[in-house]
Amino acid sequence: MQQIFQTAQDKMDKSINALMSEYSTIRAGRATPAVLDKISVEYYGCPTPLQQMAAISVPEPRTILIAPWDKSTLRDIEKAILVSDLGLNPQNDGSTLRLNFPPLTEERRRELVKTVYKYAEEAKVAVRSIRRDGLEKLKDMKKKSEITEDDMKNAEKKMQDLTDKACKEIDGISAKKEKEIMEI
Repeated sequence: MQQIFQTAQDKMDKSINALMSEYSTIRAGRATPAVLDKISVEYYGCPTPLQQMAAISVPEPRTILIAPWDKSTLRDIEKAILVSDLGLNPQNDGSTLRLNFPPLTEERRRELVKTVYKYAEEAKVAVRSIRRDGLEKLKDMKKKSEITEDDMKNAEKKMQDLTDKACKEIDGISAKKEKEIMEI
């Protein structure tokens, strides 16, 4: 029975980590290299993550500098950024690309907050799904008479406590991200 709780806890932690990873790609007015994590560039017919093709740095709070190791890939990297959903226009100086992050408008901030809450809700749905799977395993154990009725009630309460704790953590993370986005 302890194995079921441990598995559920591990999966819930993974859901929370996935949410934090998603949040790191949402740009909040400041330049962070994490916004480029999902961008892959066509390189010799193979989609390659941008981080494997260039040095990425943040020389100023609102600027990302991309210096490709192979200068011939500069145009491909520029094209990949343009077609991404970042909404940024890279400035090509022949050897590097600069991404300037303009200050976010109020409307754009509100859209980003909606996205934050959408991701948070998806994470909560995942956590509840994990709870459901754990409870089904416990019910199977009860059917097979491996645990008693009292054990089942205690296990249900413990599973609910795990779920509540994970949902509360998700709410805290999303509130922090919302504050970061709405701060001017």
